[in-house]
Amino acid sequence: MSELKVLLSRQQIAERVTEMAKQITADAKGEPLLFVGVLKGAAIFLSDLVRQVEVDATFEFIAVSTYGNRPTPTQELRHAWDSTGEVKLTKDVDQSLRGKNVILVEDILDTGLTLTFLKRLLQGHQPKSFRVAVLLDKPSRRKMPVEADYTGFQIPDEFVVGYGLDYAERYRNLADICVLRNGTSTNEN
Repeated sequence: MSELKVLLSRQQIAERVTEMAKQITADAKGEPLLFVGVLKGAAIFLSDLVRQVEVDATFEFIAVSTYGNRPTPTQELRHAWDSTGEVKLTKDVDQSLRGKNVILVEDILDTGLTLTFLKRLLQGHQPKSFRVAVLLDKPSRRKMPVEADYTGFQIPDEFVVGYGLDYAERYRNLADICVLRNGTSTNEN
């Protein structure tokens, strides 16, 4: 079956999330923030981050789906899977973002296709300011020229799970971020 190897420990994650929250607090200059978390993967990261930001902060959630011919679980772990690049909004924010300081919170920046879609969508809501915070950045897989304003960790091209990241809805509850190995593993969900 699968083998899990810790890539980032819960302690490393907690320390980096604290550092990110301090930077976001400083950049906010006392103004309130509205965090928009991308479901489901960013929920844990958003929760930990928002609790450490030292300005008035609220949060919202948004959800998207990506499309492609999904391989079987074994094939997905052995061969890199890419979506077709089609991104569909499945849940929009419930409140207006107009005139607010918005920070989009995403679990991982991989190809950049989803983040490019979400940036365009949310900037269309006319926020006062718009920034992006990602826990993980995998630049080796980038297809779109997009970067985050706040990045937790840059990681190699490995299939990672834990701390909200999943494989077939499993492993989200792990406190550490782990590489999921099953034969040859190279891709992210």
